[in-house]
Amino acid sequence: MQWAGLRSQAPVPTAAWTGPRPRIARWPQGRFTAARRALVASAAASDANSSSNSPGKDEEREEVVQREKKEKAVASLLMRSQKYAMLKQQLAVAAQFEDYKEAARLRDSLRSFEEEEPVLRLRRLMKKAIDEERFEDAAKYRDELTILAPHSLLKCSSDATTLGIRVQVRSVYIESRSQPLKGQFFFAYRIRITNNSQRPVQLLRRHWIVTDGNGRTENIWGVGVVGEQPVIFPKTGFEYSSACPLSTPNGRMEGDFEMKHIDKAGSSTFNVAIAPFSLSILGDDNDVLL
Repeated sequence: MQWAGLRSQAPVPTAAWTGPRPRIARWPQGRFTAARRALVASAAASDANSSSNSPGKDEEREEVVQREKKEKAVASLLMRSQKYAMLKQQLAVAAQFEDYKEAARLRDSLRSFEEEEPVLRLRRLMKKAIDEERFEDAAKYRDELTILAPHSLLKCSSDATTLGIRVQVRSVYIESRSQPLKGQFFFAYRIRITNNSQRPVQLLRRHWIVTDGNGRTENIWGVGVVGEQPVIFPKTGFEYSSACPLSTPNGRMEGDFEMKHIDKAGSSTFNVAIAPFSLSILGDDNDVLL
């Protein structure tokens, strides 16, 4: 009877095995998998963080953004400047041929352009801010101009003195000799050299550094100026005019004159600085010639 009872109870252990059998045994593995997933996720986040916060990559990214912004600003300025040059040239032609109706239309177009042109507008705002002593606003306008048009803060004139030799320069845009549609812009400049020292000097050579609106730079060397090597005595001066063609409607020039004192034999030469000045069809706020 007992054996029969035992046999009748045989399904009980079988039922125990078919229930929780392998499921319960997997609990530690599940816990390990969750921990592993958390670890992998943490490592991935750390890698992403270190990659995105890498100083070198951030600087490189910022440099690319700034370069693209500058290139767009330069291209935009070139297009606006070219349009301005064309309007001025068309106005001069209309006035020359006494087409006064067309001249009046072009004059109004120029005025409208000058009011809306960003560089001219920012210049006016900066000047007004300075006059009203709102220097924080003036600094903001200056920074905007620096991004929009790097040459715009540079005047179309400069003034520098080296060892008592003063060099003043003024540039102007010559519409009649320019062809904006062909990318030819002609600028004239006038130079006044004044000897404020006590010794006579002679100008021997010149050196110019010309930079166009795209940032291309050209060095130009030559003997004397306008075919002369002038001697400049104390309290006297020498003036001359010359010109510079550009392929862009704006740029800059700077350089130096090589001179020597002639009152003493064997005097060594020295360089007299020509401070940077702008070549711009937009001009600046000071239209007074030398």
